[in-house]
Amino acid sequence: MSDIFETLRARLGQIPLTKRVGRVAELAGGTLRVTGLSQGTSLGDRVVIRGAGPAIGGEVLRLSKDGLCVLPDGVGEGLTMNDTVEIVGRAEIAPDNSWIGRVIDPFGKPLDGRPLMPGAQSRPLRAPPPPPASRRALGERLETGTSVFNTLLPLVRGQRIGLFAGSGVGKSSLLGKFARGVSADVVVIALVGERGRELREFTERVLGPLGMARAVVVTATSDQSPLVRRRCMWTAMAVAEHFREQGLHVLLLADSITRFAEAHREVALAAGEQGNLRGFPPSTSHTIMSLAERAGPGADGAGDITAVFTVLVAGSDMEEPVADILRGVLDGHVVMDRAIAERGRFPAIDLLRSVSRSLPDAATAGENALIVEARRLLGAYERAEMMIQAGLYSSGSDPVVDAAIKVWPGLDAFLAADAPDGIDSSFQQLATCLALGRR
Repeated sequence: MSDIFETLRARLGQIPLTKRVGRVAELAGGTLRVTGLSQGTSLGDRVVIRGAGPAIGGEVLRLSKDGLCVLPDGVGEGLTMNDTVEIVGRAEIAPDNSWIGRVIDPFGKPLDGRPLMPGAQSRPLRAPPPPPASRRALGERLETGTSVFNTLLPLVRGQRIGLFAGSGVGKSSLLGKFARGVSADVVVIALVGERGRELREFTERVLGPLGMARAVVVTATSDQSPLVRRRCMWTAMAVAEHFREQGLHVLLLADSITRFAEAHREVALAAGEQGNLRGFPPSTSHTIMSLAERAGPGADGAGDITAVFTVLVAGSDMEEPVADILRGVLDGHVVMDRAIAERGRFPAIDLLRSVSRSLPDAATAGENALIVEARRLLGAYERAEMMIQAGLYSSGSDPVVDAAIKVWPGLDAFLAADAPDGIDSSFQQLATCLALGRR
């Protein structure tokens, strides 16, 4: 009960005694020029535009002596000259522990039809990462519920990995497995720019009651403005930091960084930046890297954020700007291949193009030997696959290829297997598969 009153007191204390109001002086190119608010206003401040129709939110993009440049959250239809513009304040969020099990929008409002109380303390959406000199190293290996991530691509506490995939190759299903199976205290999920119908499908079918019981889902659908879609990812990160500061282990599933970057591109171009990186503005690199750096291990006394960032790659182009930027700051990347998905193996992970930078430290010497052998045999099979499928390979020509042919069906099935019995059992199954190649 005392927590409720503390929250109420905090919220009442944030109610301003006065309102600063300006006027719309120009409407052009989807942005507004607002006069009367130049003094005391900062970049990124939130505003509310009130006209004859419903109020519309917005954000300050530029400041000048002639006024403010404001980008509305919506399309701006119905806005007129001299409509009032009210400064709301900084872009902040006030997470609370009661948000676990809930679905919220980027402003902390409930989307599941039930009341939701904000926390007692607001925090900035674009907070700095923990001081680099005081951050702890990566932690222990995590149980993931999947054989491939228990063994060949280990995930450790505080690690940040990228999931690079095209559309329709099983990315959402894999995220659902992580949400249900990875050992963590809290799961925070950001769904940026998804189709509206997919939210309920994801929460009810992919996550299910088991996944939702420890999750906070933050979502902004594809029809919402770029300001809201970009804010969605920052809100999810701020919620994850709220729990990390309590000493908890947080699993952050961010889907997707590509849509976050596209939303940022729309906002940046409206603010006057030039698109010179395949259409993306120069600030894209810093925006993505500063977001990724906020995840990971905390300082002494804090918890950790283990993060999985998804990237939509058209045609498996790992050199496109968003994929290239993110891959350089992560602790591993996982590539999902459409050809593998089309032959029915899920998760459709291309192991030879994927890497976990937690190795070799995350495994014992014996486990590392199994991982190296599995990669060696899979690589040998891939190099000879065309000859094998065409019937041109003769048994006995290459002992390594002979061994690879023997183990390939078992290894391919192993990459798709769940692992309900833990990491040790997964390595035992891997050893059994590899033993076939030695016979």
